[in-house]
Amino acid sequence: LAAERLHLEITERVLMIDEEILRTQIGELRTLGVRFSIDDFGTGYSSLGYLRRFPCHSLKIDRSFIAALEEAQGEAAALVEAIIGMGHALGLAIVAEGVEDEAQAAILRRQGCDLLQGYLFARPMPGPDYTRWLVDRSRTETP
Repeated sequence: LAAERLHLEITERVLMIDEEILRTQIGELRTLGVRFSIDDFGTGYSSLGYLRRFPCHSLKIDRSFIAALEEAQGEAAALVEAIIGMGHALGLAIVAEGVEDEAQAAILRRQGCDLLQGYLFARPMPGPDYTRWLVDRSRTETP
């Protein structure tokens, strides 16, 4: 596997373990071409300083924000929009985790979210099943 094809996810909690060692290790792997995401962004001990100190390629918005997108108050939508805007301003790709319906997907697309993942698209599956799913899907989609 070429290093640039490897994309590792780091949870916020891991960022707090030993900052100096982690920053060194991430730097060495980035030099090889490995890409990094901060997973579950916004749920733990988020510090905007982490985004500066741990250079990553993308942020993954935690599913709890996505699940609340359609609530009447709109607070979750405002937070998601802020995370997307901040991430884009820092040159990061934004991934929404836990997208389960078209309404959530539509909101996220309007807000400019780069990538969506969740049950709306497929449930987790073993590798061989995924290969079949991918082949079947490529046959039914038009270019």
